[in-house]
Amino acid sequence: MGIWNTVQKWQGKSVPPCSMIVAAAGSSCRMGGQDKLFAPLAGVPVLTRTLRAIDRAELVSEIVVAAQEERMEAVADLCAAAALHKKVKVVKGGASRTESVLAAALECDPRAELIAIHDGARPLVRPEMIDEMIRAGWQTQAAAPSTPVTDTVKVADDDRWVASTPDRSTLYAVQTPQVFQALFDVAYLFALRRDALRDALRNPLDTISERLGRLPGGIETAGELVAHQKFYFNGFRHACYLFS
Repeated sequence: MGIWNTVQKWQGKSVPPCSMIVAAAGSSCRMGGQDKLFAPLAGVPVLTRTLRAIDRAELVSEIVVAAQEERMEAVADLCAAAALHKKVKVVKGGASRTESVLAAALECDPRAELIAIHDGARPLVRPEMIDEMIRAGWQTQAAAPSTPVTDTVKVADDDRWVASTPDRSTLYAVQTPQVFQALFDVAYLFALRRDALRDALRNPLDTISERLGRLPGGIETAGELVAHQKFYFNGFRHACYLFS
């Protein structure tokens, strides 16, 4: 039976549970010496808020956190203190995001039919959003939330001279969680650059943010941490995404 015949059979099958990989092995090099994952967001570490949101997603069956080797014990302690209900595993990350995600993927439950990837520094993700993307990934083989690019983007040459101006109507800013079906060879997928994943699978981007409102970004700098603090205190706790 060919792969696309198998895909057709999936359409009538209920969505299976999904293993969630949390990328948390970054160096926080743009945070001025502060580890962004342990930085407090409304009094609670950023990574804790991320994990608790994932823990409330109905379709996530387990959480696998990729952490720096020297931070694994601290991350494990944080996971324990978060009082999560789902099974959580902390694994050693690699020298790059790709290597970290691959290491975590190889530690996922071998029975998992879906694998998702989420950045540890994206604490404002909604459990409803996670479940929606898992459903989309099951239906389309791979899916990621995205927002249309509104800024003018320039392509520069090696000398930083403007080489071209792409049509922004074709550009989308892809965020996480990114979901794909585990039958695809994990090692092959994560050998690809992150931005080549969608090209390789040839699936349309799910601009779910058009229905759910603009998605909160991740924390990369101290300024973005401050912005998250304001966003949280200005009503995030009482907001609700509506599905159409």
